[in-house]
Amino acid sequence: MTVRFVSQTGRESCDLSFAGEIERRSQAHLERCYQCLACSSGCPVAYAMDYPPHQIIRMTQLGLKDRVLNSLTIWLCASCETCATRCPNDIEIVRVMDVLRETALGEGPAKRGNIPLFHSTFLSGIKSQGKIHELSLILRYMLISGDIFKFKKLFSDMILGLKMFLKGKLAILPSRIKRLEEIKRIFQLTG
Repeated sequence: MTVRFVSQTGRESCDLSFAGEIERRSQAHLERCYQCLACSSGCPVAYAMDYPPHQIIRMTQLGLKDRVLNSLTIWLCASCETCATRCPNDIEIVRVMDVLRETALGEGPAKRGNIPLFHSTFLSGIKSQGKIHELSLILRYMLISGDIFKFKKLFSDMILGLKMFLKGKLAILPSRIKRLEEIKRIFQLTG
């Protein structure tokens, strides 16, 4: 059920089933959150987020689906698990963020520019190689996003890539992992 209410920014919809869906899919107990701010105060990337983690949890509880799924926060979450470690109620906030990203991608074109595109490219690299090979990731992303045709950006990226290569931080060829089929099976089970 969707309810409309008037907020400070105008009309906003409230999807009453949203919190239940996110709870079910993430297996996180959002109802336990009492807004202690431990997750947000420990988050290393909260400074760059439009809403800190505790606000994402509250907005999810309230069914503010559009605002949550269009937030920058769900894409900036580094999945470091600091929030879940600090949570006194053992809420798996990282799982919630993962499900929110999946939901945002499933809802259609994301309104956050190329962040969802980078996310998808990153995951496809893990799916095909079992881990990230930075050079492949960069090239694949630049091709898909069209950044490869922005020559000024391409040139500055090439200079940065050369510096990384000279410092031993960028491998030309990807290394192989053992049991790649297990990684592919994980993607089949979760996809």
